[in-house]
Amino acid sequence: MCGVFGICGRLDAPGAGRSLSAAWLAYLGLFALQHRGQESAGIAVSAWNPPARAVGENEGERIRNRFARFRDVTVGGGILLRKEMGLVAEVFDRETLDQLPGSAAIGHVRYSTTGSSRRENAQPLLGITSYGPVAVAHNGNFVNASSLRRRLLSQGATFQTTTDTELVLALVSQSAAERLPEAVAQALQAVRGAYALVVLGEEASGQPVLIGCRDPHGLRPLVLGSRDDAYVLASETTALAAVGAAPVTELEPGQAAIITPAGVRIEDWFPPRRRAFCVFEYIYLARPDAELEGQSVHGVRQAIGRQLALEAPVAADVVIPAPDSGTSAALGYAQGSGIPFDLGLVKNRYVGRTFIQPDQADRELGVRIKLNPVSAVLAGKRVVVVDDSIVRGTTSRKTVALLREAGAREVHLVIASPPYRYPCFYGVDTTDEEKLIARKHSVEEIKELVGADSLHFLSLSGLIKAVRGVAAEEEKPEDAGLCTACFSGCYPTELTDEVRPAKDELERG
Repeated sequence: MCGVFGICGRLDAPGAGRSLSAAWLAYLGLFALQHRGQESAGIAVSAWNPPARAVGENEGERIRNRFARFRDVTVGGGILLRKEMGLVAEVFDRETLDQLPGSAAIGHVRYSTTGSSRRENAQPLLGITSYGPVAVAHNGNFVNASSLRRRLLSQGATFQTTTDTELVLALVSQSAAERLPEAVAQALQAVRGAYALVVLGEEASGQPVLIGCRDPHGLRPLVLGSRDDAYVLASETTALAAVGAAPVTELEPGQAAIITPAGVRIEDWFPPRRRAFCVFEYIYLARPDAELEGQSVHGVRQAIGRQLALEAPVAADVVIPAPDSGTSAALGYAQGSGIPFDLGLVKNRYVGRTFIQPDQADRELGVRIKLNPVSAVLAGKRVVVVDDSIVRGTTSRKTVALLREAGAREVHLVIASPPYRYPCFYGVDTTDEEKLIARKHSVEEIKELVGADSLHFLSLSGLIKAVRGVAAEEEKPEDAGLCTACFSGCYPTELTDEVRPAKDELERG
């Protein structure tokens, strides 16, 4: 799971002759996507600005000389790149944003799923191709990354990173297509898996071209928005709102948006395949104020909570959420059960999401400093605590212990998803199935391990009913147009033993 953002100024906008601060707007957009990745952040900007000036033979050298004094900025033709490990606010400030002038940009916040957590794997990635400089940012995972990389290496390709995203640059460089959008489309024919991509390049005129595309299954979200002076692409509608853009459309699976200062067009790059939107986006990944597939994430999570109240009634005095991802489902559970809702745990806002920390030790430390119990709500009470999921069990065990220390008489753990039994190969860092607690233990055993008085998971059919509004056969979750592989083991793409990817597969050769 990562967050991607793209913006391109419009020539038809009022006052189009003025420069658009694309880097500043990308910064705001990435702030709104920070929950999707906390390891690194980066922005690549096209240095072109209206009114267009003719690109001469020495234009690339002119741009390099102009920006040579800037610190920590990579100059590739007419594209400027800054990326670093850390949060958005740690990587960028007013000075660094001023070093990225231009009217088009892409940005990325990373949560590593292929390739280790280090600077060279931070995105966007920037390469010089026969189409000029090209920057790319990616949310998702290619399941055939290892075999594809071996093939490209045998053909003479070289790689500077161990992330699967770099494969796109290598494939684009090999393309014989006349223009960059066609080269990207051709490159994506070779990859399998999940992707929401934003690509920034240059046309022959020197004007920027921004490309956004989704994989044919639609596993990861990508939405197109518009301001008076720019078009915007983002992983979530929350980022559109952050820059004052209105949603235009959510790209369909296999679709691409090609954006230039002259306008936008949407193309169908791949024929429809089984739709498989990641259901974990609804459960945990997306912000509650986002809209996915035209639905409010907050509303879906409330529906999940009400379904939980039907499936797992508990005699209790208070319902509390595990903040923040359990809040909406806890509200729904309280509505469905009639048990009062309250805040029994307060989150330290300066601590990130422990689930997406790359290291288990970081997760365990993060839980203790992240949550603080409210004793006045908990003391002597039978407590229902609603959480979004149990993946490794670390957070749940610590949470139950905190509640008991605060005086809770009983702790009933209610989970807004089914048991997470199968690894995800599409952009969530759970490829090591040995670390999945529900893979090795029964519900009763998990209850004992986390120390709860009772433990209840949502059924898969109940999850699909809450998300889609209609019942679906539990044996056929694929009919709902959702990827439920982490719960059902039903993967939308072919996964042989050879191509089941691990996070460090490209480090291992």
